[in-house]
Amino acid sequence: MVLRLYGYAAITCTKTVRCVLEELNVPYELINVDLSKGEHKNQEYKAKQPFGQVPYIDDDGFVLYESRAICYYIARKFGGVGKLIPDPTDIQKIARFEQAASVEVTSFERGASGLVHETFFKRIKGIPNEINTTIVEHYQMILENKLEGYETILSGQKYIAGDEFSLIDIFHLFYGTLLKEAGFSYLESGYYPSITRWWNDISSRPSWKNV
Repeated sequence: MVLRLYGYAAITCTKTVRCVLEELNVPYELINVDLSKGEHKNQEYKAKQPFGQVPYIDDDGFVLYESRAICYYIARKFGGVGKLIPDPTDIQKIARFEQAASVEVTSFERGASGLVHETFFKRIKGIPNEINTTIVEHYQMILENKLEGYETILSGQKYIAGDEFSLIDIFHLFYGTLLKEAGFSYLESGYYPSITRWWNDISSRPSWKNV
């Protein structure tokens, strides 16, 4: 049975999982979960995903939720070891990879997602008058401080975890793309030249364009 991905095509975590599937050329079926109808909150869905969130996968009866866990599973099962995640016997590469994974969660997603949710998402929901400029400035300060560290990292290596493209780079793509939509050109402006070089590289990959 082909792997089934239950999610909503436009949502952050669903796109991230799809990008990994595309990167590894894994056949899959996207089962759309209609969030507007609350399908993710019904009892049948929550029997598979107890928190009522998207996405989850069903791989021939093996059910898994949480997008990062799903991405790791896909990489390990479908030929991503040595491509998207390091060989487990190389403990130094694994350590660098785990370091990069922590950096993405603590030093990028917090600020980027905060800006996107406070600006872009409120605009598309039709409530721009509810945008709080104090909150926007707070998340801008967080992200700008962290991007200085990113520039230092990427001035000495090609990607976040080293010189090889990995899952960690993929994890940046959705909120990184929406930053521009929200009006923040941190990644493309060239103000951080190493970040811009990296971003142009990862955001132009066919897997992401397909998604």
